[in-house]
This record gives sequence, C-alpha cells and structure tokens, in this order.
Amino acid sequence: MSEKSPLISLLHAVEADDLDQGIAAHYTAPFPEQRALDAGEAFTDLSNREVIELRGPDRLKLLHLLTTQDVENLKPGESTELMVLSPTGHIESVAGVLQTAESTWLLADVGAGAPLREFLMSMKFMMDVAAIDRPDITMFGGYGGIHKALETVALNPDGSTPLVWDDPWPDTAPFAATYGPPDDDHPAAGAHRMIALINRADLETAATHLIEDEGLSPAGVTAWEALRVGYWRPRQALEVGERSLPHELDWIRTAVHLEKGCYRGQETVAKLVNLGKPPRRLTLLYLEGPPDKLPAHGDPVLFGDRTVGQVTSGVRHYEEGPLALALLRRNLDPDAVVSIGKFQASQEPIVSPDGKSSASPEVRPGNEFRGRGASSRGAPGGGPSLGGH
Repeated sequence: MSEKSPLISLLHAVEADDLDQGIAAHYTAPFPEQRALDAGEAFTDLSNREVIELRGPDRLKLLHLLTTQDVENLKPGESTELMVLSPTGHIESVAGVLQTAESTWLLADVGAGAPLREFLMSMKFMMDVAAIDRPDITMFGGYGGIHKALETVALNPDGSTPLVWDDPWPDTAPFAATYGPPDDDHPAAGAHRMIALINRADLETAATHLIEDEGLSPAGVTAWEALRVGYWRPRQALEVGERSLPHELDWIRTAVHLEKGCYRGQETVAKLVNLGKPPRRLTLLYLEGPPDKLPAHGDPVLFGDRTVGQVTSGVRHYEEGPLALALLRRNLDPDAVVSIGKFQASQEPIVSPDGKSSASPEVRPGNEFRGRGASSRGAPGGGPSLGGH
C-alpha cells in the first residue's frame, strides 16, 4: 500500500478502505462531490495509483512490440492506453500512456505498476530502454473543463508538455472496435476524464492552489468511482480477473489496435473478433435493496438459484442511485432480473449479448465449409488479421 495522503488530514476527509485505502473516500459530502466532479468543478486525489517512467530511444518500440496498442509514432503530448495480454489473450496489465520528448509515462492502477515494469524489463533484450518506478510522482484526476487548472499543478519536465493524461474512453480508436454502443450513444460521450501527474512532495501545495486559486473543490475517490461506473469505464483492479478478455469489457474500443500485427495474445484477440463470441459480458446493474448497503466486489450474481456471474464494482450514483458493474454469462437473457444477496437488479448490457463487435464480419469466415468436413484455415475478408506483421 502507498503512504497515506496528507490531504486526508489537511482537508478533514474520511479515509477510503480496502482497495483505495490511503486516500480520501469523501470530504463529508459524497453526492455534492460527485456532482461537482462531473461538472468539471472538482478534482480527486489518486495518490495511491502508480507511475512508471520509460526512458531511452527504444521505449516506444518496446511498447509497440509487447502490447496491444500502436504507439510507435506517438507524439509528445499525446495520450492513449494499452494492455499486456497473456499468450492466451487474457488481460495481465493495463496502463494509460502519455508521451513527452524524453520519456513515456505509464499510469497504472493500485498494485499494477511493479508487475508491468518487471515484464517490460524482462523482454527488452538489447533494446536501449529503462523502466523506472516513480513513487515520488502521484496523480490528481478530474473531468470536463478543468484541464487548464490541472496543467498549473502538473509536472512539466520539458517546459512545453504538462503531464496531463487525457483518458480516451469511450472514443473508439483507429483500427479498434466496440462491443457496445457507438461513441455518440455511449453514456461517457463528451465526459472527458483526465489525470495530472504531480510531485508527491507538492501534493498539499497543489491541492491548496486548485482550491484557493482555481476555484475547485476536492472530491473523494467514492465520487470518482461512482462516475466511472456510471460511464461504464472498466478498472483493472476491479473488473479484471485471471480469465478476463478485453472483448468482455468493451475495452478493445480504446486499448487494442486490431491491425498492428503480432504481439502476445494477438491471435486470440483476432480469432474472437472474427470467429467467436466472448463468454461473458460486462453489464450495468440497477440495484434495488438495502439502503445502507452495496454489493461487494466478487459477490455472486444469481438468476433463480443459478450463478450467472459476479459483481466487479458497486457504487451509489448521484443521479442513477445504486449501481453495479458485473460480468455475466453472455447468453443470459438481458431482460432477466437477477439477484445479489438481498438486492434485485435489472440489466443494461454494456457488451452486446449477441457477442459481435463493430469489426466482426457479418458472416463467420469459413461458414460455407461447415458440414462439408473441411475446416476454416483463416479469416478471409471482413475482419482483422489473425497474424502477420
């Protein structure tokens, strides 16, 4: 666990527990904090998250070869996100990426920085690149129109590129695909979430400046998480398990380039887009149940007496009320009412129950050979490549 944020005592906050222990859950007003954060009038202390700095002329080449994203020509000031997959295509690491002239900055979730850094360094071989843990650097997050305010407290190592990462969610990247609604119909359309990198030693000074000089208010991580869930935004520490696929979370839309060629897990990604369907689907649940409780991460979701999935995140949203994200069996009827303990819940699918992406061919490649004793040997036409460079 990272050190406790000084903002907890400075601003008389209630400390978060469990995953986000060490930062403020709220500053005594959870719902007003959500409203202010959503309106671009507040910032959130995310100083429990982890930062890696990549240096060296081969840093983008290394990331391009090992991860799901096309970053080889990323320019200073540009932001994206990427994944490291297992050989079988399951998610191992997720990181935001921010490029500057001298460094590439990776923004990782709680506990996710060290495994990512170790993997990258184990695979660099003769490439000139170094990956450095930066516990001296922390994060503030916000939404909407506070970009300029965050720039005033963000690190600016080269004097021209303030370190503010622009979250790409939910805008579908070039050569990516969505398993959910198109960008304009997505609940996060226009939300514009961002994270600034700040010197940990300057945390109190930066917060005081944002409050007194920029007119912003602090919002706890409870507000940050509630908006994240309301905007269907997956988080590695909660939505990703040992068997999670990017397709199941609609995370191909911002983190996976379907035409960039070979990387670990690429064949599984392309095969599932072209030939298969994800076994599970991320779903938003509208909860009805005890007013003083929420489902916990990992709680089973039942349909009748049958387990059909599990909760990944539970929140109270300032407009929508109690909500949860859950990974459910893809073939579960989307109209089915499910239960989690004493809660009943209706579904709003995030990943389409039909299992098709915007890049999936209308007809499964090789379908004309089925039943003739021949097997499909590839994915001709209509979908992303199954291999090659």
